[in-house]
Amino acid sequence: MARYLLRPPTAAAAAAASSHRRNGTTSPRGPVLGLRALASRAGKARPVMAVASEQPAARGKCPKVAAPTTGPIPAAELLGVIQEAARAGAEVIMEAVNKPRNIHYKGVADLVTDTDKLSESVILEVVRKTFPDHLILGEEVILPPLDGTTNFAHGYPSFSVSIGVLFRGKPAASTVVEFCGGPMCWSTRGGAYCNGQKIHVSKTDKVEQSLLVTGFGYEHDDAWVTNINLFKEYTDISRGVRRLGSAAADMSHVALGITEAYWEYRLKPWDMAAGVLIVEEAGGMVSRMDGGEFTVFDRSVLVSNGVVHDQLLDRIGPATEDLKKKGIDFSLWFKPDKYPTDF
Repeated sequence: MARYLLRPPTAAAAAAASSHRRNGTTSPRGPVLGLRALASRAGKARPVMAVASEQPAARGKCPKVAAPTTGPIPAAELLGVIQEAARAGAEVIMEAVNKPRNIHYKGVADLVTDTDKLSESVILEVVRKTFPDHLILGEEVILPPLDGTTNFAHGYPSFSVSIGVLFRGKPAASTVVEFCGGPMCWSTRGGAYCNGQKIHVSKTDKVEQSLLVTGFGYEHDDAWVTNINLFKEYTDISRGVRRLGSAAADMSHVALGITEAYWEYRLKPWDMAAGVLIVEEAGGMVSRMDGGEFTVFDRSVLVSNGVVHDQLLDRIGPATEDLKKKGIDFSLWFKPDKYPTDF
C-alpha cells in the first residue's frame, strides 16, 4: 500500500522550508502550479507526476479534491523529491521482480514481503533527508509504498509505487509508477503526463460503453457483499468490470482513458492520496460513493471520467446509503493529532 506525506503548515515548517537549500542554493519560490513529467535515468522506471493546478473541476456537482496551493514549498521542489523517492522504491522492486519472495502474513490473506520493507526504507531515507519535519502515514510501520503487494508476491503484473503529498489535508502533488507486462517485460505509466505525453480521461458518455474497475477489501461483511452485488450489476450493463488489486494503478488507468471509472469501499488514505489527484488533473471527477464531497480520509471513493459519474451514482449511491442505515461506519479515518485541514 502507498504511503503519503502530510505537510504541517506551521510557522516553523514554513520557515524551515524557506531556508532549505539544495545543492548549495536556495530553492526558488512562487506559485508553481501545473502538471509536468520528470525525466529519469535511461533503462529505469519513470515515475509520472501531477501537482495541484488552478484548472476548474470537471463538469458536475463534485468539488475539486486538490489543494489550492502546494503551501510554503514550491511545486518543483516537491516533484523533485517525490520523483527521487519513487524512483528509489521502484528500483528496489524492479530488482526483486524475478527473484523468490519471502512472504510474511499479517492476517489470513493480508501479506507483506521483504521487498516491501526494503522499498520502504529507501523511500523514507529520501523523504526524511529533505523534509525531516513532514509527517509520514502508512498502514503500519513495515508497509512501504508498494500498492498491490499480493499481486507482486504472486508475480501477477499489476502493482505500483504510489506517493502523495497533502497540504492541509488535500492532495498537492503525487506520483504513481505502475509495473505491468510480465517477467523481464516491465513498463510504467500514470499521472497527468505519461512518458512525456499529456493524458486525459475518456469521453465515453454511456455506462453501457464503459470499462469499469472496482476492488474488494479483506473484511467480508455487508460492505463487501454490497460491492459484490454492484460488481454483478455493472458486469451485466457495461462492457465489463475488472478487479486488478492496485488502487493507485486503477485510478491511473481512469486518468489515462483506458477505463471510465473505479470505485471501492474502505481504502485507506495512503491508497488514495496520489491517485485521486492524478484523475482530477487529467480532467476526471472524484467523490465518495454516496456522491458526497471526498477527502483522502473518507472510507469510500468513486473516480470517473466525469461524464458517466452521475450514471454510476444512480446505483452506487443508494447502495451506499443502505449500508449507512445498517450501521456501517463511514466516518473519517483517523488524522494525526493537531494536523490542520481545510475540511
